[in-house]
Formats: sequence, structure tokens, C-alpha cells
Amino acid sequence: MSNIKPARETAREVIDREARVLAELQESLDETFDRVVDLIFRSRGRLIVSGIGKSANVASKIVATLNSTGTPAVFMHAADATHGDLGIIREDDIVLIISKSGNTPEIKLLTSLVKNFGFTVIGMTAGRDSYLARQADYLLYTPVSREADPFDMIPTSSTTAQMAMGDALAVSILQKRQFTKDDFAKFHPGGSLGKQLLLKVKNLLENGINPPAVSPETPIAEVIHEITDKRVGATAVLENDKIKGIITDGDIRRMLRNRSRIDHITAKDIMTSRPKSITADALASDAMKLLKSRNINQLIVTDTDGKYLGIIHLHDLLKEGII
Repeated sequence: MSNIKPARETAREVIDREARVLAELQESLDETFDRVVDLIFRSRGRLIVSGIGKSANVASKIVATLNSTGTPAVFMHAADATHGDLGIIREDDIVLIISKSGNTPEIKLLTSLVKNFGFTVIGMTAGRDSYLARQADYLLYTPVSREADPFDMIPTSSTTAQMAMGDALAVSILQKRQFTKDDFAKFHPGGSLGKQLLLKVKNLLENGINPPAVSPETPIAEVIHEITDKRVGATAVLENDKIKGIITDGDIRRMLRNRSRIDHITAKDIMTSRPKSITADALASDAMKLLKSRNINQLIVTDTDGKYLGIIHLHDLLKEGII
């Protein structure tokens, strides 16, 4: 057992081998890649992506990336294709077939069938002279000098190269399509990505109907009750409907620590003037940036005219996955 190298050394070797394959892939790119990107971009149909074994897993991921960036794509398992799933392919669709060797029986059969139906085939393979490479209308060559495992057998470097080629395709088409951050948000309405791009402050303003508010002359005991009852850890201080300040639970704790008597204290004595605020239509992610930059926990929320609407707390944002 003493001769076994530390796991981190093995990890470094694996990463180094895969990095070399990616460097080889980068050098292998030629004008064919440009033509493939243009072909997919101009297509009126979808990109059908197929593979078998680990390449099928890569194909599925590539489909997910393409769909999320505005390129319609469908996954078709190479083994299932010959048992009815060929019906997935429609007129104007393009078929991308992924295989390290390009010579497995399932891949050869699928390639020949798709070609016989008259569909355009893009082959992604490390076998430049393989059946898939020879039959494909376009070849995305993914050279693999060796796999990352000690036996040079396990799909590791090869699937890394396939994944990278898929990402390169998706991002290149994305740029050609002039796909924007707003477009990206439309495809990611759920989860943290969608919330970062779409969720607005007003969607989190639970206290907007009856927001916490006191006047500058409100006794401190009533201020404490207002903060406690409204459960956002703060209250705005208003005078003639104008925002004069904010009092947080931290302000209350500091007051109690520093003063022996509080019966004569009013809101104006401990409020923070000119509090930080944000409009209700601002993104929740922008609210989080402002909280972080100022090292505070609450923000006053207003409409575009400066009218007080409520208070948003750091916890409201964290609860929604905004970080």
C-alpha cells in the first residue's frame, strides 16, 4: 500500500492529460467548424444529436445547452433510433452523430439510415478515417491522443473533447444569433439563474400593503412594537409621506446597550438619515449587490417617484437563492 501515490497526484495526471487533449482539439479546428455553425444557425429545422454509450450522455448534455441558448435541439439515442425513434427527425432537421471511434455497429447503421433518408449528417469523432467520418457531410474532428485513465481505455479525455466541442458549437451559434442576457433569462425562468435575471424587488415585497412606518416623533416603545409586528427587522421614518430615515433592530440594540433610560427617546434620535433605497422595478440581484456593497441588511423600497413602498431584507433575497 505504501507504493500507492496520493490521490491528488493521480488527479493532476488526469487533468493534465485531458488538458492536452483540449489543446489538441483547439489546434484541430478549421473552416469546417465555421461552416457547421453557419449551417445550424441558418437551419429552419432542429439539430438532432445522437450517440451511444458515454457519447450518448454527452449528446444529451449538448442538447440541453443548445436549447437553453436558443438553438432547438433534440436528443436521440443511437440504439433506440433503429427501433422507431428515427421518426423524431423531421424535414429540415440536421443530425449530429457523436462517436469516439465512428465505427461501432450502431453508429454505422444509424449513419447509413439517416443518409439514406436524405438528411444532412454532421459527424463528431476522433476517427478521422472512420465510417462516420467518411459518410458525414461535415466532420467535427475531436482528436484524442489518449484517454486519461492508466489503461487508455475508459472514456475520459474523449468525452471531455466531445463536451468541449459541443460547448464551442453552442456558444458560437449563440454569438451568431446575437443572443442576449435577456434572451437567456426567457429560457431560465426557474431556479437561481432565472431569478438572478428576472426576479424583481417588487416580487419580494411582502410588507408592501402595510409597510412598517413611524414618524420622527414616535416614542421608542412604539418604534420597537412596529419593528416587531412587521417582521422585517426595520421601519422607515416618514414625515409628510417623505422618507426621513430608517431604524433597524441593530439600532435598537445599540440604543439599549448605551442608554440607561429610553422613555424620552423618539424615532428621530436614533434613526439613520438618508437611508439606502432601491426602486420596486429593480432586479432582486441588484438589491443584493447594493446590500453587500454597503454591508447592510435592509433596503427601503420606493416607486419611481420616490414614494415609500416597503422594506426588503437580506433574508428575503437569500430565501430566493439570490446570492
